[in-house]
Amino acid sequence: MDMLGFLVAIVGLAVVFLAMGVRVVKQGYVYTIERLGKFTLAAEPGLHVIIPFIDRVGQKVNMMEQVLDIPGQEIITADNAMVGTDAVVFFQVLDAGKAAYEVSNLYNAIMALTTTNLRTVMGSMDLDETLSKRDEINARLLSVVDHATSPWGVKITRVEIKDIRPPMDISEAMARQMKAERLKRAEILEAEGDRASKILRAEGEKQSAILEAEGRRESAFRDAEAREREAEAEAKATQVVNEAIAGSGGQALNYFVAQEYTKAVGKFATSPNAKTILFPVEATQLIGSLGGISELVKGIADDSSDGGTPPRGPQPPRSPNPAPRPQPRSATPSVPRSGGMGGQ
Repeated sequence: MDMLGFLVAIVGLAVVFLAMGVRVVKQGYVYTIERLGKFTLAAEPGLHVIIPFIDRVGQKVNMMEQVLDIPGQEIITADNAMVGTDAVVFFQVLDAGKAAYEVSNLYNAIMALTTTNLRTVMGSMDLDETLSKRDEINARLLSVVDHATSPWGVKITRVEIKDIRPPMDISEAMARQMKAERLKRAEILEAEGDRASKILRAEGEKQSAILEAEGRRESAFRDAEAREREAEAEAKATQVVNEAIAGSGGQALNYFVAQEYTKAVGKFATSPNAKTILFPVEATQLIGSLGGISELVKGIADDSSDGGTPPRGPQPPRSPNPAPRPQPRSATPSVPRSGGMGGQ
């Protein structure tokens, strides 16, 4: 029984000893194994067996990409402007042994390094550059911090400026500047629009003047052509009248004069304002002209009955038989005393 109990005790101790030496490393982590206080092994994810009481797990290093928030701080720029800024740093541990034993408190070291370099980079720029060149600031910070943390087995993957807060008075000045710039652009656009409008209006007036001048030119050409046609017609009519006068002598002339005289006298009768018409003594010549017309018609009838043609040469006009000239008192109609000389 004593031997059996001893064997059971030894087996139990062996099981406990083996259980103390078994270590399971989770995915995404690397455990540093220290043997008698000295780093000997970086245990990858999986099952590992160590020697109890001789080997032990030193640090559990996170190998995943991590984000470190840089708290806000006040920075003085090159033009003596105070701005508040904060940032974030993305990093990943590549060498667990260096990250565990080359630096004490890796997170605080990265934060301090990023903060000091952020002050250096932004302090060398003007305020306008810090507000407009964030990409350049991020690139410079990434280069400097990554180079400084490479001995620690850390890779800085990204540095981003989250916010830049200028002072209140500078913000108000920037707002006024932006407003003035917007007003300037608006005035420039308005002036350009007014200029374009005036140019288009001037072009329209120019085209209108050109078309109007062309219209006047065409109208003048048409008027000249019409006057020319009228003159040609008048000349032709005059030629026909001359031929008629030359063929019939003074009879045709007396006929034309009597016809125009009759038309002129007829206009007095058609006048809407005429109440009383006064004929002068010379109006009796109209009777003589009418007599001449009757003689002309009679002569033409006699010629046509004889079958002859009227002479072409000038013939002496036949002496008409004018009626005896009446006395002026009898030739002029009586005018009512109340009517005066007559209405127009």
